[in-house]
Amino acid sequence: MIFRQLFDRKSCTYTYLLADETTHEALLIDPVRELVDRDVELLTELGLTLRFVLDTHVHADHVTAAGLLRQRLGARTAVSADAGAPCADVRLEHGATLQVGAVHVEARHTPGHTSGDVTYVVRDADATMAFTGDALLIRGCGRTDFQEGDSRTLYHSVHTHIFSLPDATRIYPAHDYKGRTVTTVGEEKQFNPRLGGGRTVDEFVTIMDALDLDPPEMISDAVPANLQCGNPIADVARPAPVPSWAPLVRTSEGIPEVDGVWAREHAHEVRVIDVREPDELAALPSLDGAENVPLGDLAEALQSWLPSRDPAAPVLLVCRSGRRSGIAARMMEEDGYRRVASVAGGMMELHEN
Repeated sequence: MIFRQLFDRKSCTYTYLLADETTHEALLIDPVRELVDRDVELLTELGLTLRFVLDTHVHADHVTAAGLLRQRLGARTAVSADAGAPCADVRLEHGATLQVGAVHVEARHTPGHTSGDVTYVVRDADATMAFTGDALLIRGCGRTDFQEGDSRTLYHSVHTHIFSLPDATRIYPAHDYKGRTVTTVGEEKQFNPRLGGGRTVDEFVTIMDALDLDPPEMISDAVPANLQCGNPIADVARPAPVPSWAPLVRTSEGIPEVDGVWAREHAHEVRVIDVREPDELAALPSLDGAENVPLGDLAEALQSWLPSRDPAAPVLLVCRSGRRSGIAARMMEEDGYRRVASVAGGMMELHEN
């Protein structure tokens, strides 16, 4: 098997090239849009035909090159069936497999960092490799405080679907910030300070709750683009908000927000869109009259709404914590809506107060 590990210095992202030595069919895992020319050049130099582009999840810190590689080379794009990216050619269920020549890839759903994380397991002769995305990093793991992240879910994903692999399995993560390139299942089970060393799930939750991290710098741009396989959101001037319909506050990221008290009192006067997945609604019921349009479906829905609806009609967007609804608010402004707002803190804050 041909194998290459590539690196993006800006986001500290690893991209992985795997190919069959006989058929010269190849796949790429987690390519970065700004480095698509580098990857195409390497494929050409090695005489490889790109068959698949696999993303481990919907990234918040860089934009995938999946869409560009599909356009330029005819490769098929693949993500988890739970990633919320309708653009993908292949939506992988847990246990699904892909084949390029003799290279056999098994998809294992490992949610917790996001709801759509997947680990790709590749067996080469007697060796096993696992491409874990952000679910498991070298001596660490991905954060769990946005994109439907959940610490308990991540703990069980890692212990059930990654730590169950042979100890000699080589772990290749999506990122490393200290210059490390590879680890093994055995090392992480012993030395990972968050998930290894016999840590319990409650201990892990306590560790993750104490991180208090800033939002990723690119999240407002990267997530909407990656939900479209890296196809860029139209770079248009954001329209000035129409005043007087709500007490708007704009965050440092430019997201228009209203507080939960105002949202609860005025929900019946405006259109309310809940961008969570349907299975989340039972635990935290939404505002009265809310429509459920998951974030991954919003871009497609907007194409049919805009021609027939008043772009000045007020729209409230809500989710679990306010992050997805903030991304949705920016998307709607960029599509021409002038009275949109995200409910700050989401349904978590509304149910607490």
